[in-house]
Formats: sequence, structure tokens, C-alpha cells
Amino acid sequence: MSFAAARSQDADDALQHVARGLARDPAAALAQLGALLADNPHSVYGRQLKAVALRLLARAPEALAVLEPLVAEHPGFAEAQYELGLCLRALGRLAESAEALRRAVTLKGDFAPAWKSLGDALLAQDNKTEGEAALGQFAALSARDPQLRRALQALQQGQLALAEQLCRDYLKRRPADVTAIRLLAELGLKLGRYADAEKLLSRCLELAPDFLLARYNYTFALIRLGRHQQALAELDTLLAAEADNPNYLILKGATLVRLARYDEALAIYERLLAQSDSQPQVQLSYGHTLKTVGRQAQAIAAYRRAAALDPELGEAWWSLANLKTVQFDSADLAAMRDCLNMPAKSVEQRAQLLFALGKACEDAALHEESFAHYAEGNRLRRTTLHYSTAENAERTDATIELFTPEFLAARADFGCEKSDPIFIVGLPRSGSTLIEQILASHSQIEGTMELPDVIAMSRRLGGRRDMREKSRYPGVLAELSPAQWAALGEEYLERTRVQRRGKPFFIDKMPNNFAHIGFIHLMLPNAKIIDARRHPIACCFSNFKQHFARGQRFSYELGELGAYYRDYLRLMDHFDAVLPGRVLRVQYEDTVADLEGQVRRLLDYCGLPFEQACLDFHNNKRAVHTASSEQVRRPVYRDALSQFRPFLPQLQPLIDALGPEVMARYPL
Repeated sequence: MSFAAARSQDADDALQHVARGLARDPAAALAQLGALLADNPHSVYGRQLKAVALRLLARAPEALAVLEPLVAEHPGFAEAQYELGLCLRALGRLAESAEALRRAVTLKGDFAPAWKSLGDALLAQDNKTEGEAALGQFAALSARDPQLRRALQALQQGQLALAEQLCRDYLKRRPADVTAIRLLAELGLKLGRYADAEKLLSRCLELAPDFLLARYNYTFALIRLGRHQQALAELDTLLAAEADNPNYLILKGATLVRLARYDEALAIYERLLAQSDSQPQVQLSYGHTLKTVGRQAQAIAAYRRAAALDPELGEAWWSLANLKTVQFDSADLAAMRDCLNMPAKSVEQRAQLLFALGKACEDAALHEESFAHYAEGNRLRRTTLHYSTAENAERTDATIELFTPEFLAARADFGCEKSDPIFIVGLPRSGSTLIEQILASHSQIEGTMELPDVIAMSRRLGGRRDMREKSRYPGVLAELSPAQWAALGEEYLERTRVQRRGKPFFIDKMPNNFAHIGFIHLMLPNAKIIDARRHPIACCFSNFKQHFARGQRFSYELGELGAYYRDYLRLMDHFDAVLPGRVLRVQYEDTVADLEGQVRRLLDYCGLPFEQACLDFHNNKRAVHTASSEQVRRPVYRDALSQFRPFLPQLQPLIDALGPEVMARYPL
């Protein structure tokens, strides 16, 4: 039975009047429905409205008690199935919610709100493919023009260039069509044109402030641009409209983590899990936050709960492996091997499972099987990424050619004079988190996280809208005036202020900033720069074993890893030559061998007095975001120095890519 049929059967003017005022005053509506249902207790439409009112009053269990017999009696009533989906969502039962919403859209294919809610439920379960398809159906139902529908279809089929052309042609005729503006912005998000997408979505929301899908896209664009405080405000607006939307809540939790507001993030996840602890994606987010704040035992429990709920969820197994201190047992190994025989949820989940299996086999000294799993995980991950060794070498060449002694001397007095930042650069897995933890244990230094601001600023200066275009960076730096260099330094300090809590100095541990040393030096000439370095085989193999959530595209193929490390070395050698003494190099192996000596050397470079807490860094309870979070909560250990040696036969392609000159500098 459809909504229209139910209304024609038993809905009178009084019920329609209640329906119109339901969202505005659900308590009054519920009172009116009580009287109406007393006269007609079997009213299909009236019972559905009662369930809506109860859900809006946060009385979801009572709403469910109304809905379950209703849908059993009238399984073809699409609106009741939709309301059941919303009610189950409010109770945290996302899988059941999705099933009810699937029934709703099956019964009524043009039911736009049900398609949107289905997309939200699927995305909250990390079912990106089906979730985006459902939201695409919602968008298609909002698009009445055939050309716009063709553009949506092209987007869903991955024909991005065609979708963009159709959309732009349509907007020439109807420049204020918010559906088309949002679609063009979604294309921008898929292409990495976050600034363009943000502008389009801002315009969209000016025209249609209640367009929730556009606001959700806008929030995502703000997060990608590093504007987390603004994103948080947008999420609060979304939640004011849909207080129990799991996507909004999970995204708010992640945004609060980025703003170092961990207690608030944990409260959101605990609220969701109190409704139902059978939500693997929420368990994962909860575990990630627990790990960051050092509550390891609880993080492990959350990850294991996620794996138990969904054994095919590779991210749950990888999250355990990524703690680095968890030793998998034979039962874990058997469970993960069994998962290999199950259909993969996605390439990403399959890759994460393989990385976890590699770690489990390495723990069990099954080195050949371990490497096979690492290699296959890397191969799968590499198929999803664009990376070019030639392009990276070209960028390195351009940086070396620009930052000559003459170029630097002509700009010796440029930039912002403040000395607050301490940059730790290098490759990931090079010991940078250890250096960060040591320095952040000093009373005058704030530890933050891997801050994206230098990279975001360099991309803006480069003017490249996506990976297919050529950037003007670093050449554009030659065009900047003294005032612009000072403004850039001030901008960086302002952008990062949200991460600070009042100490004189703070750390930016984004490793990829090594490519921007010249940029950093000219905008912040008094900032400290520390190069964390590790033996190339140990460092590169540790990267090869790591599944990165984002970035580090060079790390999934041994030859590309070796070439990237070689470019890193020659760039650092160049800055050592043109800015002697500007960068402090700290070798991981030296820190392990002589902790106190290296700690004193670090503090001398930073111009700070020695403090015993820096030697006792493992006692620091600060939040740590990187893969080494649990390792730096232990005293210095020597285990990592030789972990690569059993794999040397398989690492020959890496050794060949590094080349004889690098290997002569760093012999085995």
C-alpha cells in the first residue's frame, strides 16, 4: 500500500492537519494523535504519524513498538518502511535501517528522502559504492531536466569529463539551479578541486540553505581544505536538521579529533555505541580516538569488536596491526586467512587485510608468506593511486634550480620573524614521532600533529586545480614580494593557532614538508627545521609495510620507494649546501644508540634548556596521531633496527632503485 493509498483510505482532515504541524511541534501532534487514534485505532496513516512524532521526541523504542506491527500488517506501505528505517537509525541499528530503507525505495522508486537516508546509512557502514549510488538516485530525482540527468548518469559511470561538460552547458542556461551547482561541486570533490568545490557549494547554500546534501558536501570540502572549525559549525547545522544522522555524527567525531577535542569526540562515539555496540564503523572510529589518547587496551577491544562484527572488514584487522605493539596469535592468523577466501568489500578493505596478514605472518617468522601478503596489498593499493616517479624527480629538480645561493641571499631579510614553529620533516617511518615525543615532553613545546597547512598553502600558490594540471609551484615563489613573504608566515601561524594551547613553541610533524624547506625558510626564517632520517632500507621497508590512510603515494612499489628516497636525499643535500646549518639532521640509529646525547643536541638546536622529561618521553600522556603512537609510549628499543634483514632477498628491487651511491653512504 502506498502513502497516497493509505491516506485516501483512512486519513481525514484532522490527520492532515496533524501532519502539517508535526515537525514544528511533535509533542502537540502526539497529543492530538492520541485522541484521533482512540476513535480509530487501526488507522494506518495515523499510526505512522504517531511513530514519526515519537521519533522526533527522541522516543525511538516506543516508535519502533508502533511501527513493527504496522509494517507486518502492511508490508507494501513504503512510508512506514521509510519511517522504520529512520527509527532503526536513531537506535543505532544501521544494517537493519538500511534494509528497511531498501524496501521503501523498492516499493516506491521515486521516494527521494528514502534514497537519501539509505545513502547515509550505507556510507555510515563504509559501503561507499552503494551509498554513493543511493545518494546519486536522490540527486537524480531532484534533477528534472534530461540533460542534468545525463550528467548525473555520467558521474555515476565514472565519465567525469562528460559529466562536467554537460553540467557546465546546463548552468549556462540556468545559472541558479542548485542541483546543477551541487553536481558540479561533487565533480570538483572527486577531482580534488576542493577550493573550486567550496566556492560552488557556498553559492549553492546561499540559494538554498536547507539543501542538506549540498551542506554535507560543503562540510567535506572544508575538511579537505583544513578548515575544521568552520566544518564543525556546518556539522552542527546538519545535526540540527537530522540529529541522529550517523554520517553527520561520525564526521563530527572525526572533525573534533582533528581539532584535538578528544573528549568530545569520544562522547559522540560512546553515545552511538550506547544505542547499539553492533556498529563496526563506529567501533573503528572509537578505537582510533582511544589509540590517539593512549587508551591502548580499550582501543584494542574496540578494534577486536569491529573485526568480530564484520570479519571481512580489513580496516579492523589493519587497525590492530597498525598499533605495532599487538602480537597476533594463531587464531588471528587463521581468521584473517579465512577472510581471504571471502568476497572483498572493496579493493581498499582487501588491501588492508593483506597488510594486516603480512604483519601477523612477520610476527610468526613466516617471512616468505609475510612478504607475499605485503606485496599483494601494495599492488592492490597502487592500482587506486596516481603517482609518477618522473614527475617527482621533475619537482625536485625545479626546487633545486630555484633555491640557489643567489636567490636565497636576495631574500635574506624576508618573512615573518616569529620563531614559534618547529618543523620535523623527512620520510614517514623515519623516527619522526620519536623526535616529536621527545620535544613535546619539554615544558615549552607543544606537540600537535601532522599539520597540512604548508602543503595546502603551496598548492594554492601553485594554482593547480587537480592532479592533471601542472602547478606553478615552486617557480611562482620567485614572484613574491617581501610583504607577501611576511604575510605567508603570518598566515601559517594563524592557520595553526587552533592546534595550540599556549606554549611558546609548537611542532609541525608533517614529514612531506621536506619538499618545502625553501618555502618554510623564506616565510619563517627563524623557525626550526629537523630532518628525521633512518637507514634507507629500514625506512623504505617500513613504509612498504604501512597502509597509509591518505597520501604517501610513492610507498606502494619498491622501485618507486627507492627513487623517492633518492630524490629526498639529493634535495636535502642541496639545502645542506645552500643553507648550511639551517636544518638539524637526527639519525634514528644514533638516537637509539645515545638517547641523552641526541636529546641534548635537539634542545641545544632549539635554544632550550635540558629537561629530564625529554629523556622520560614515554611517560608523556599527550595524544599521538601517527602509526608510532604506541611505540613512543615505550622506552627506546632496538627491535626496529634490523627488522628488514630477513626480507633482504625480496628487497633487491629496492636496493637496485636506491643505487650504489646511496648504498655506499648507508651500507648494510
